Amino acid sequence: MSAGEEQQVRPRVSVRIGGISESATLAVDAKAKALKAAGRPVIGFGAGEPDFPTPDAIVQAAVQAAGDPRNHRYTPAAGLPELRAAIAAKTKRDSGYEIDASQVIVTNGGKHAVYQTCATLLDPGDEVILPAPYWTTYPESITLAGGVPVPVVTDETQGYLVTVEQLEAARTPRTKALMFVSPSNPTGAVYPREQVEAIGRWAVEHGIWVIADEIYEHLVYDGAKAESMPVVVPELADTCVIVNGVAKTYAMTGWRVGWMIAPKDVTKAAANLQSHLSSNVANVSQRAALAAVSGPLDAVREMHTAFDRRRQAIVRMLSQIPGVEVPTPKGAFYVYPSVKGLLGKEIRGVRPRTSTELAALILEHAEVAVVPGEAFGTPGYFRLSYALGDEDLATGMTRMANLLQEAR
Repeated sequence: MSAGEEQQVRPRVSVRIGGISESATLAVDAKAKALKAAGRPVIGFGAGEPDFPTPDAIVQAAVQAAGDPRNHRYTPAAGLPELRAAIAAKTKRDSGYEIDASQVIVTNGGKHAVYQTCATLLDPGDEVILPAPYWTTYPESITLAGGVPVPVVTDETQGYLVTVEQLEAARTPRTKALMFVSPSNPTGAVYPREQVEAIGRWAVEHGIWVIADEIYEHLVYDGAKAESMPVVVPELADTCVIVNGVAKTYAMTGWRVGWMIAPKDVTKAAANLQSHLSSNVANVSQRAALAAVSGPLDAVREMHTAFDRRRQAIVRMLSQIPGVEVPTPKGAFYVYPSVKGLLGKEIRGVRPRTSTELAALILEHAEVAVVPGEAFGTPGYFRLSYALGDEDLATGMTRMANLLQEAR
């Protein structure tokens, strides 16, 4: 074989990056927007993005920051000192977890925080227990860091809440961490305190790290409470990383500000990584985040009221569709119904065998975009975000219900 022929058989893209799947939720959202731009009245339930504008006080803080030359320069890679301090104060205020500002690293959104945590904690072959349904980015971040995702499947009969018995059955000598999210994306499940405590004590007993995603902490309903695991189980603090951000609580998805909270040795290592990976988060966005986490929660409460109203409406409408089973979510702004009862039935001359095929049919004939459960590790389900306007929600659900009523 000549040198030229040898060069041709080498992959143009690395195996590591070539193996990454596109974000299914963003892909569905992009497709819905493309169809809408082409003139079709598509309503998207795909993206987990509040339809509200960022509160004005936060926007004004950014406008002022843009005119300040201090924000036109490099700043510390781990984040503005005043923002790190404000995040520490906010964490104590909202969850009761008392930390030092030095334990905080400001990241380019929650996804960056998740990836950076995995990259900092995992060595090749380390296993991470991943309750499913899971957010689409979790397994990709674990794999990119050299880790091995170990899914543990839950379903609607258990409220999508993983048990200690399931976790123990999945544990091996290679288990390094547990990915834990409450309130949950994609299911909206919220773990009660006793279950949070049981899982936390199991992790401590076996020396397992917990990566706790708390980004939906303010979006809970029906008296539920988002319990922070290291508060419930203080012994876990030395082997726990919390990831969070401003995107969901303050309608700031596009500002790209998240953070990780970790023991100081982990924070130092992650800061070293970030110094090479991205340096500081955009200073204007950091100043906006500072206004968000330091300010009152009035706008958050207004959004919460709207989300709760939409939650009740979408559960009511889904429950009326034969073949659909839908638990009432207690957190976030997602509903995760089982559509197994519709698979294999004829709709418009087609018999969809998977939730992916059913979602494609719904997009084509009802012009409604949903994300199939395959994206979250559990085929046979849909994730629908109800973070869209009340009118669009009602119209979209009516279209989808009318189509699915035809199933025979």
